[in-house]
Amino acid sequence: MAEVTDADFAAEVLGAELPVLVEFTADWCPPCRQMGPVLSALAEEESGRLRVVQLNVDQNPDTTNAYKVLSMPTFMVFRDGEPVRSMVGARPKRKLLEELSEVL
Repeated sequence: MAEVTDADFAAEVLGAELPVLVEFTADWCPPCRQMGPVLSALAEEESGRLRVVQLNVDQNPDTTNAYKVLSMPTFMVFRDGEPVRSMVGARPKRKLLEELSEVL
């Protein structure tokens, strides 16, 4: 799964042609680690419809603060450069797909 940073967030996420699911994550966050395999599977299954990336909140404070992310993991879906959905907390893939279907 691709990682984005403060430096390339605008190009990789805001400028993307596809909708982008960003996981705001941290190395010290057990639920974030739990979501790793779920997000990898989702990225593979939805390639062509959705891009899935991670942003480490500790290493990228500018983007984290710009979107007022306070809890990990936070998932945000961006479409056409705008956040269209935000979800907080780990969840099973089926539930994540349900929530994403509303914005894809």
